[in-house]
Amino acid sequence: MSNLPHTLIERLRKVRLFICDVDGILTDASVFMGLDVEIKRFNIQDGLGLRLLQREGIKVAWVSNRPSYATTQRANDLKIDFLHQADGNKITAVEKLLGETQLGWDDISYMGDDVVDLGVLKRAGLAVTVPHAISEAQEVAHYVTELPGGDGAVREVVDMILKAQGKWESIVRHFMQ
Repeated sequence: MSNLPHTLIERLRKVRLFICDVDGILTDASVFMGLDVEIKRFNIQDGLGLRLLQREGIKVAWVSNRPSYATTQRANDLKIDFLHQADGNKITAVEKLLGETQLGWDDISYMGDDVVDLGVLKRAGLAVTVPHAISEAQEVAHYVTELPGGDGAVREVVDMILKAQGKWESIVRHFMQ
């Protein structure tokens, strides 16, 4: 953590709601289709990281412009607090979440990688993207992960949030008992 800029650490400390896109962030952006079935690959460490955030009182939301049964299934499996899947403006979806949670833009972290995410990335207190994101997303992001989407990028950010907020050590102690 000491190698991170102070301004980034301050943003990490403020996160009360972690919101992310699905395809390209929680997945590698691949969708396997055929035989009336859609399959997506999710990273198990990303999933555990999201559960750890929830354990520490940080709500988790997924906002996707692409409705998918595979996404719904994984969200249910992880007990994601808020799931929004609909074609439309993501800013409107996030503003609705902010109203429900009584939080402001500065209280959220948002991870997105494509043009549909730019408005939310621009407004989020902590905007994060992945190495394969479009250049415009990388330009507005406060942080670009080292790991790619679907391969631990979410967990990378989760761990940074938990460490910046002083919650990581108690998690480690809990699981060492």
